[in-house]
Order: sequence, then C-alpha cells, then structure tokens
Amino acid sequence: MRLHIGGKVAAPGWTVLNIEPGPCVDVVGSCTDLSAFADGRCQEVYASHVLEHLRYEDELPQALKEFFRVLRPGGVLRVAVPDLDFLCRLFVLPDLTFDQRFTVMQLMFGGHSGEHDVHMVGFNQEILTSYLDDAGFVAIVRVEDFGLFDDSSSLTIAGHPISLNVEMRKPRHG
Repeated sequence: MRLHIGGKVAAPGWTVLNIEPGPCVDVVGSCTDLSAFADGRCQEVYASHVLEHLRYEDELPQALKEFFRVLRPGGVLRVAVPDLDFLCRLFVLPDLTFDQRFTVMQLMFGGHSGEHDVHMVGFNQEILTSYLDDAGFVAIVRVEDFGLFDDSSSLTIAGHPISLNVEMRKPRHG
C-alpha cells in the first residue's frame, strides 16, 4: 500500500488520506491518528506540505510516530515542507512583485483559506532532520524533486523552488 497524506487527486496504487473530505479522498482523518491502517501496512508514505500544519510540541511528533508505525521495515517516507531558510531569503529580494512577496508570506504562515490552512511550525533542513531522527527514520536525504505528483513539492516563485523535499526510510531491523 502507498499512502498519500493530504492528497487531493487520485493516482493508481495510492490511498489518499486527507483531513477534509473530497472526491478523491479514500480516508478522512488526521495524520496524527492513522489507526485506520495496520502496523507495517505501507511500503511508502508521502506527505507534501502537511507537516507545517501541525503543532510542533505534540502533533508533529505524533504524526511522525504514526508514519513510522504504518511503514513496513525498509519502507520509504517522502515529505515536502516549505523551506523556511529559503523563504526568508526570497522574501527580502528587491525584485519580487507584491503578489510574489505576499505568496511567500502565505507559504510561511499558511493561506488561511480554511481552518486547516494555518502553519504552526517552520522548517529548515536542520529542524526537520531533528524531528525525523527523533522519530527513528534513517538515510535522510534531501532531493530536488520526487516526480510523483504535481503539487507544492515542485512549486516555484520567481523561478525559485520553495520546498524542502526529503526522503528517508524506516530501518529494516531494530
């Protein structure tokens, strides 16, 4: 099973979990509670621009614990989050238009289009890696693009990619 957390489009071989119902959502629920899925059920979990919506003191560690639990040993987790280091540098570029600068601000704090579209934590590679290490993931590697979905993981502003895309594994043993 391949689990797409926060997905909004159907893709062959993927089960979509989203906190809000939609025409392509298979399971409605929070990524902090994946009790609908058995331990070790997933070969892959994908979450693009989801983790920043979680409170860093409790919801984020809980979600990562759930991702770890549902992955089989050796399974792959792929996450994309707004890259706060880059967004800070981008925000102050003098050649950005007002609309581009406003979009950067929304990427930092959420679009506020609904109750779930608020960002509770900002990530750079060091912060994200720390949470992933604490959750037990190994072989954490930053990648340019996942090539899986046309989503925020490949979003650019003024030609600049804005996502921190990372893939990692659940250890095969232990």
